[in-house]
Amino acid sequence: MSKTAKKKYYVVWRGFKPGIYESWEECKKQVTGFDGAKYKSFTSREEAEQAFDESYETVVERKGKKDLLKLTTGEKPILNSISVDAACKGNPGILEYQGVFTDTGTPLFRRGPYEMGTVNIGEFLAIVLGLAG
Repeated sequence: MSKTAKKKYYVVWRGFKPGIYESWEECKKQVTGFDGAKYKSFTSREEAEQAFDESYETVVERKGKKDLLKLTTGEKPILNSISVDAACKGNPGILEYQGVFTDTGTPLFRRGPYEMGTVNIGEFLAIVLGLAG
C-alpha cells in the first residue's frame, strides 16, 4: 500500500462467503463469478461493520441521500423529481434501467434485462419513460 493510499474495507452481502474483507483481492475472490453479487467499499472498519449489519439496499439508499446533501454547487437538488439510472453487464451487454422518486427513492419503473444494450441507451430510455409517465 502506498503512503497516499487509504485503507479500505469491503463488505460482501451477497457472494461466495459474505463478510468484511480488508483488501480488494480478498473481496474480489468472493464476488467474481457470483451471479448477483452485492458488495461495497468503506473507509473505516466501524463503518463496514455497521453496513454489514444492514441490508445492501439500505446502505446504498442512505449513501445516495448523503451524496445529495454534500452538493457544493450552491444549489439544492430538486427533490420533487424523478431520478433515472441504467446498468449494463458488458458493453454492449445485458442492460437494465430504472426510475425512482428522488426524494423518497420509491421505485417508479424498472425495465430489463435486455440483451445487447449499453448504459447510454438505457439512460436515454429511462429519461424518455420518466418524461412519458
